[in-house]
Amino acid sequence: MARKSAAFHDLLPVMAEQLGGEGLINELCNGFQLLMDKEKGVITLDSLRLNSSLLGLRDMGEAELLSMMTEGDLDGDGALNQMEFCVLMFRLSPELMQHSLYCLQHASHHQFKTC
Repeated sequence: MARKSAAFHDLLPVMAEQLGGEGLINELCNGFQLLMDKEKGVITLDSLRLNSSLLGLRDMGEAELLSMMTEGDLDGDGALNQMEFCVLMFRLSPELMQHSLYCLQHASHHQFKTC
């Protein structure tokens, strides 16, 4: 039986435009809080399984959840801390990554002034 793929709409660029950089980071931190294991203070595969379904992300299969955890787990401890989660969210947003690259290039050409 063929599995129906979830349609992905990258809303991070829209959020960044509406909220600004600091507002976007605050929202990512709120998302982290919703997905994390409250006792451990990190996102585990189990907390991601449980809390993603509570957030309406029921279409994500076990393989997708595991892939997301593996990709984001920069220190190899089997969990995502808040920084790893934020980095992963940026990496999963090609448009936001492109804008970040533009800002970095622009800043380096203008003695690291903000863009």
